[in-house]
Amino acid sequence: MPELNEVKVILFDLDGTLIDSVPQLYMAVQSALDVNQLSSVSLEQVREWIGNGADVLLKRAMSRQYHFNDIDEALFQKVKTDFNNHYHAGIDKNYSLYPAVPETLSALAKAGYTMAVVTNKPDEFVQPLLKSAGIAQFFAYTLGGGRLSQKKPDPMPLYYVCEQFSVKPTETLMVGDSKNDIQAAKAAGIPVVGLSYGYNHGEPIENSQPDWVLHRFDELTALLNAEIRN
Repeated sequence: MPELNEVKVILFDLDGTLIDSVPQLYMAVQSALDVNQLSSVSLEQVREWIGNGADVLLKRAMSRQYHFNDIDEALFQKVKTDFNNHYHAGIDKNYSLYPAVPETLSALAKAGYTMAVVTNKPDEFVQPLLKSAGIAQFFAYTLGGGRLSQKKPDPMPLYYVCEQFSVKPTETLMVGDSKNDIQAAKAAGIPVVGLSYGYNHGEPIENSQPDWVLHRFDELTALLNAEIRN
């Protein structure tokens, strides 16, 4: 088990970790499908399809299955434009913070941790959503999908943020709800917490073997305090 007493920077996933955005994403996806006269999808389907970025989510929705085949590129670009328009318009609606997120982030900030968001959500949506949720002030840096050539589960985004803070992987902790977070952290040599309540393509987060499994967000402070005391 890795030690956490060296941790200076905590990296958080966004959707399914800090914010329950399924209703918000579902409405934008369904609106884009409707405009383009494509078959409807369910909220639960969207929940299982989240985690690999908006492009993959839309392609799964267009094909109505997790593993999709070739998608007509012209139609996809139109669906993507419509999705972006709907999502921008509703960025301040139909989402909720998970229990104890603001209080826990505040406690971690007071304890001296630097925090950042590393998400596959398109970069242009990250700051607006954090600001709408009232938690943007806790994060010294945010990195969304599309800024780099690779997304999680590739370790590139995690390495990149470590470089921004001049910290080693062992001085960093990743907190996420998806196997993409776990795989990226393990590949980067970063200790990782898996949260059981988020979105993980219908699979238990334990299957991805994070270093720790937590069931509530506020358990993070107790974990870090215990490791520091030890």
